[in-house]
Amino acid sequence: MIESAGEIVVDSGRPAREPAAWPWLGAVAGAVTVLLIAVADRYGYHRDELYFIRAGSEPAFGYADQPPLTPLLAHALHTLFDGSLVGLRFPSAVMAGLVVLLSGLLARELGAGRGAQVLAAGCMAVSAVLPVVSHMLSTTTVDLLVWTAISWLVVRALRDGGPVWLAVGAVAGVGLENKMLPAFLLAALLVGVVVAGPRTALRSVWPWVGGLLALLLWMPNLVWQAANGFPQLELSAAIAAGSSGTSEPWYVFLPFQLLLVSPLLVPVWAVGWWRLARDPALRTWRAFAVAYVVLVVVFIATGGKPYYLAGLYPVLLAAGAAPVLAWARSRNWRSVVLGTALVLSAATSSILMLPLVPVERLAETPIVDINYDAGETVGWPEFAATVAAARSTVPAADHVAVLTRNYGEAGAVDRYLPALAPAYSGHNAYWDWGPPPDDVTSVIAVAFTQEQLRSWFSRVELAGRIDNGVGLENDEQGTPVWVASGRLVPWHQIWPQLRSLG
Repeated sequence: MIESAGEIVVDSGRPAREPAAWPWLGAVAGAVTVLLIAVADRYGYHRDELYFIRAGSEPAFGYADQPPLTPLLAHALHTLFDGSLVGLRFPSAVMAGLVVLLSGLLARELGAGRGAQVLAAGCMAVSAVLPVVSHMLSTTTVDLLVWTAISWLVVRALRDGGPVWLAVGAVAGVGLENKMLPAFLLAALLVGVVVAGPRTALRSVWPWVGGLLALLLWMPNLVWQAANGFPQLELSAAIAAGSSGTSEPWYVFLPFQLLLVSPLLVPVWAVGWWRLARDPALRTWRAFAVAYVVLVVVFIATGGKPYYLAGLYPVLLAAGAAPVLAWARSRNWRSVVLGTALVLSAATSSILMLPLVPVERLAETPIVDINYDAGETVGWPEFAATVAAARSTVPAADHVAVLTRNYGEAGAVDRYLPALAPAYSGHNAYWDWGPPPDDVTSVIAVAFTQEQLRSWFSRVELAGRIDNGVGLENDEQGTPVWVASGRLVPWHQIWPQLRSLG
């Protein structure tokens, strides 16, 4: 047994596991969880959360834009905690803490000592991607934890073999009921094992049984997708074409990777990738270095969002933590540099990615230009009040429905205006839930053009415009709200024209 780069390495060349730094890892993970809970209700719902709550009330094995796990979870939490935003987001805070904890445990599996374990966890804790996806409930919140857990389990399975592969399959199967992205991770790791080894792992029955378990757990959603014409393929094409608020041009994908953790901490994960690719001590896990390259190529070619790779950074940070810590400890000034990088990263990611700035001052900052999702958590009660005011202009005896262009607007009506629920929209799963009843001849229409509404209704009048009250330019600010009456054509003719995926 010899020492190398702050690690213990056994004679076989493979790092031995040191004891886990449980108190410190627990403290870092706990601090992240507590912080996220503390700021959970500072702004408001994200448009996706409003959509998930409604979608979960329409239980199914799948939806046009996603598998069922997160919508069902959102509706259950909303019901259990009586609409509490903290209650809705509490599991997200816990999941973030688990990602941090697993980052440290990944470092341990790769031979890192206690200090390097804490460094790996700390780098993930102060990353930009963790708070931006974990201060709300989203499919990406769950996906980040799933990728991190799969990485931790695959690291162990490639070393030890055996039934650990069943745990890999179980976690992947649950993750596939949340998002399809774990399938890309598993496929890329399979390519990595074939290319870089250890190929002996594939001669065992256990990886294939684990893969079968993942497929069985994913099967309900796959069957639903097949029965409904695989709408997620159409959605993926729409996202690649830029229909999502977080879509980016293909040429931004690689530069964006420098921001997901922190520009100041790029050396940690870059060294980690290099070690996984070249260090003989980590040759058992070389598949991860190959998988990273494979996924970069695949996601750029298919128009994937830059954050799709976020789940691989815990293992890269884990691999890089020990040599970076050894470098920092070799000179006092280097320790200061590393400590400063961590502190500055923590401050920057907190200010930009968490709802810390008072909402009335948000428009004065560049935060929304950097963090699109921050703007989508502002103004929904004001939105609902404008829609309610428009409804008051229509005779109370009239049967009126609310028609919106996107699922966030429809979700806000369903959440804040139960007297007007359900809202109707052609966006994603809302389109599948069908048009208003035939006896609805008037609508409060949000975000449509007057010309479009006039092709369906004889009278169209502007009832107001959305104003979030803080002067923030987000997707709804300034949106027109119309009262359209005297329907000219039946809903079954209007509804196909409203369908949109994105």
